[in-house]
Amino acid sequence: MNEAVKRVVVFGTESTGKTTLAARLAAHFGEPWAPEYVREFWDAHGGAITSADLDAIARGQVANEDAAAARARRVVVGDTDLLTCVLWDDWLFPGACPPWVRDEAERRARATDLFLLCAADVPWVPDPQRCFPDEVARQQARARWQAALVNRGLPWVEIRGGWAERERAAIAAVETLLQRDR
Repeated sequence: MNEAVKRVVVFGTESTGKTTLAARLAAHFGEPWAPEYVREFWDAHGGAITSADLDAIARGQVANEDAAAARARRVVVGDTDLLTCVLWDDWLFPGACPPWVRDEAERRARATDLFLLCAADVPWVPDPQRCFPDEVARQQARARWQAALVNRGLPWVEIRGGWAERERAAIAAVETLLQRDR
């Protein structure tokens, strides 16, 4: 990836508007975005995911990220990332995360210029891929995602509020990132 291209990851637990926000950010800046691969995998496999699939899911996520980054000029936006794969692997399949996935997630996280942590303060939307509809579980998941950033000392901004407020805050954070290195 071109070192001049900034890497932004829309980060957080399920049903916090990550996909919509990633697509809108990419459109706003006229840049590519990397979709979350596990959605493709889920659909292609009839909703059945096992620990044996974690390697393939991670490889698909890396491919989506790398393809988007190759097309970027100033910034590439990720709808989630490999670190999220590790968080879900550890939660849903304890002990099954392939070591290379964990190592690559750490490397990629350290190369990310900004994480946009989406708060779980919007209504939960049912989806066959989602696991935690109750408020307690949503907040536990949010805390887990935030801890992943804080414990690693990664750069992040919290995105919260209604949909328009989230989009404005995310655009402002990316604009600040892009202006910082001019």
